[in-house]
Amino acid sequence: MRGIQVSKYLEKAEHVDHLAPISLPDPVPSHSQYLIAIRAAATNFFDILQVQGKYQHQPPLPWISGMEFAGVVLKTPTSGSPRYKIGDRVFGASQGSYATKICVSEDTLHPVPEGWSFEDAAGLYVTVPTSYAALTVRANVQPGEWVLVHAGAGGVGLAAIQVAKALGAKVIATAGTEDKLRVCKTFGADHGVIYTNKTWTQEVLKLTGGRGVDVVYDPVGLVDLSMKCINWNGRILVIGFAGGTIEKVALNRVLLKNISLVGIHWGAYQKFEPEKIEGVWRDIFRLIEEGKFKPTVYNQKFNGLANVGKALKALGARETWGKVVVSIPEEEDRAKL
Repeated sequence: MRGIQVSKYLEKAEHVDHLAPISLPDPVPSHSQYLIAIRAAATNFFDILQVQGKYQHQPPLPWISGMEFAGVVLKTPTSGSPRYKIGDRVFGASQGSYATKICVSEDTLHPVPEGWSFEDAAGLYVTVPTSYAALTVRANVQPGEWVLVHAGAGGVGLAAIQVAKALGAKVIATAGTEDKLRVCKTFGADHGVIYTNKTWTQEVLKLTGGRGVDVVYDPVGLVDLSMKCINWNGRILVIGFAGGTIEKVALNRVLLKNISLVGIHWGAYQKFEPEKIEGVWRDIFRLIEEGKFKPTVYNQKFNGLANVGKALKALGARETWGKVVVSIPEEEDRAKL
C-alpha cells in the first residue's frame, strides 16, 4: 500500500507540505478487524499538531498520519457476526487514514449515507457528533432560541449551524471574512458578524433585540467576550481553542448573568458515557435522511496522497472552509513510487 508515514517530527507547522507518501507493507487485520480500502481522507487541525509531536496522543514512531476516512470493505472479521460485508461503503476514524488501506474495529465504522460520496462522508466522524452532542446533550437547545456559532465556516462550525437550525434555533454565525459569512448563510445561518470587528458583541445584541443569545458554540476561545452578549440563563459551550489561547474567564459575569460554562469532549464519551453514542448517531442519520444536514466539503479538490500536505497547509493557514478532504483514487494503491 501507500501511506504518509511519520518517522520524525516536523519542526514547523508550515512544513506540512513536505509530507509525502511512500510504499509500505499492506496492513494485516486481526480476527476482529476489517480491512478497508480508503477512498477519501479528511484533514483536521490536530493532524498538524500530531506531525509536529505536539498533540496529546502521539503514537510511537514511526506511524501513519491521518484520522478520518471513508472507503470500501475489503475483508471482514473472522470472528463474531460482522455488520458489514465485503464491498460495503463505510466511514470512520482511526490512526493511519492518510493511506490506501487501514485496519479498524467495527465500533469505529458507520455506513456511508445514501447518495453521499466518499469525500462527503470522510469528514463526518469527528465534527458532526461533536456539534450534535454539544447542542443537544449538553446545551439542550430549544426551538426559538438564539445560538451564536463562532468560526461558523469551519468544519465544526458548519455542522453546528445545520444542527441548530434543525433544532429550530435562530443562528448568528461569526467568521473572519465576508466570504466566509456567505458560506455560513449558505448552510443556514440567519445572520453573520465579523468577529475581528471590535463592535461584534454589540452587533449580536442588536440582532437579538438587546436580549443576547441563549447558547454560544465556541471552538475558538471567545468565552470572555461572548459573555457580553449572552442572555440570562445562557449556556456557553467550550468546544476547543483554535485561537491558540486558553482563556481566563471573569467568573463574576457567570454569576451575575446566571449562565453556564459547559464543556464537550466527544471523544471521551466512549469511556465515560458509551450509552449516549448510539443515540447521537441515530439522530444524525435521521437529519441526513430528512435533508436537514448536508455535506460540508470544501470546494477545492485535493487528489491523491501526494496532496495531503497541501491540504493540511491550506487548513492551517485558515484559507479554507468546512471539511478539507483528500480523494484517494483506487489506482493509487497500485502505483509505484
